[in-house]
Amino acid sequence: VQLVESGGGLVQAGGSLRLSCAASGFPFDDYAIGWFRQAPGKEREGVSAIVTSDGDTIYADSIKGRFTISSDNAQNTVYLQMNNLRHEETAVYYCAESEGLVLSLEEYEYNYWGQGTQITVDS
Repeated sequence: VQLVESGGGLVQAGGSLRLSCAASGFPFDDYAIGWFRQAPGKEREGVSAIVTSDGDTIYADSIKGRFTISSDNAQNTVYLQMNNLRHEETAVYYCAESEGLVLSLEEYEYNYWGQGTQITVDS
C-alpha cells in the first residue's frame, strides 16, 4: 500500500489549495480514505474522510463549509479542496487508508499513511 500526497505549499490567508492523495496497492474503490493534519506543537487531528465506494463523507466541525473531499476512483486519487484557509491551519497534511471501511476522523481507525505535505498559510 502506498499513499502519496501532493499539492501543498505556501498560500495567503483566505486563499485556496487542493491536495491530492494518490493511492496504490489496494482496491481503491472499496476503502475509506481520510485527511489529517498536524500543526507545530500539536497532536494530529482528523480533517475529513470519504468512503470511496459510495461517496459518504465526514468533516471536522472546524472546516465544514470551507473544505470539500472527493474521490476519483478511475485515478485512484482522493482530493481535498481547501478554501478560505486560515493562518492557524498551517500544518503537515496527511492522507491515510482505513481497511475497516470506517468513516472516521480517529487515527486508530487508519492502517496506512502517506508521508505528508506541508501547507503554510501566511497571515
